[in-house]
Amino acid sequence: MASITVDGIVKTFGGQQVLRNLSLHIPDGAFYTLLGPSGCGKTTLLRCIAGFYAPDGGRLLFDQDDVTHVSAHRRDIGMVFQDYALFPDKSAFDNVAYGLRARGVARAEITRRANEALDKVGLLALADRYPAQMSGGQRQRVALARALVIRPRVLLMDEPLSNLDAKMRLQMRDVILDLVREAGITTVFVTHDQEEALAMSDRIAIMDHGNIAQLGTPEELYGTPVNAYVADFIGSANVIPVPARNGQAGAPAGHVRYELCGLGFDGMQGSAQLDQNGVLIARPEELALMAPTPYVPNTLPGKVLRRQYLGFKTAYRIALSNGAEIRVELHAGNMVAQFQPGEAVQVLIPADSRVVNA
Repeated sequence: MASITVDGIVKTFGGQQVLRNLSLHIPDGAFYTLLGPSGCGKTTLLRCIAGFYAPDGGRLLFDQDDVTHVSAHRRDIGMVFQDYALFPDKSAFDNVAYGLRARGVARAEITRRANEALDKVGLLALADRYPAQMSGGQRQRVALARALVIRPRVLLMDEPLSNLDAKMRLQMRDVILDLVREAGITTVFVTHDQEEALAMSDRIAIMDHGNIAQLGTPEELYGTPVNAYVADFIGSANVIPVPARNGQAGAPAGHVRYELCGLGFDGMQGSAQLDQNGVLIARPEELALMAPTPYVPNTLPGKVLRRQYLGFKTAYRIALSNGAEIRVELHAGNMVAQFQPGEAVQVLIPADSRVVNA
């Protein structure tokens, strides 16, 4: 097991800088997720950590060991690929045992450890089956067992659940978390799926064009995004441009005033240095709908465009007076059936809603 330190890593392909002086520290035993859209650099960073790509600048350390120029097969990593990368001509047992044989482990120890790894992922009974005879979920479990059986210092996972159906993805989340927690292995997990990241991670690094836009716990990223990019990528958010200024004299620290549809609102400052042209981050589940009269402070007048009943919640689309639309979600028991399309409403925006830089 090892901590991972990424110190000023730079990686360029064809003159385009994919990683831009990126630094990150992952403590020993932590589960970190690299999250972001295609092309943001998350897989490139993972492959630099693995040793598949040589960085053009910076250093990589496992604990205090500089592995920047150490070849991949000498870094003592376990790797789980998106396409599983199993040997088609080897049984599940032989796929799992492959890494142990390559390390010269004694035959009896190979048998014991490979069978133990297959048992932990629930596939001991299928040890003699070949990949073509197994489902996608079973192949993914074999790939996970193969990565863990060698007891690596670091486990790296590149979109390992993307080829599975929704139900199997949920099951495999639990399998992965149970196994890596039991083993205490430092894990770096790459995904573009925000729900996976929120459900599985100790901390998440949201990447944007080769940089880390924000690093934090799932709760921090969801509750206190530092800019519109992070807010829009983690969860569903109304991101609305608003002119903003610091709070009035005597107002609490972090208080801001902003304007929307010609009305003044109270909010919270979400960026360290707030530009004049900020954006309001208003998550649909944090908003409320009210009758159009009497007027209530911090509300916007609007009209219901669409109402969708979804069982545990009802989703609304509200047209504002400036032509923009805002989404509101009312959960069961919160007057979800009160408003219908065409009705006038007030949208209550909490005073702790954050205004951040675009």
